[in-house]
Amino acid sequence: MKFMTLMVITFLIVVMSSPILIKAEEAQSCVPTDLMPCLPAMTTGGQPAKDCCDKLIEQKSCLCGYIKNPLYNTFVSSPFARKVLEACNIPYPSC
Repeated sequence: MKFMTLMVITFLIVVMSSPILIKAEEAQSCVPTDLMPCLPAMTTGGQPAKDCCDKLIEQKSCLCGYIKNPLYNTFVSSPFARKVLEACNIPYPSC
């Protein structure tokens, strides 16, 4: 439980303290904090909530930007994150 709390705090600090390096036309739809419903599944490997899958589908075009950004890469490229994408029927992007 302490690890998950630490991961959530770390994620929030990173998200709130840094600009997102993505294309301008994607900027409105690429909001990392919208993916907060996915954080428990991405950090513990649990089943993602429906809200998580809905948000991932909305931000599917943003995934490469998150993968290329060193601030978010750890969360999006983890083995648990890959399982979350698979559970939501979203193929892992090849960037």
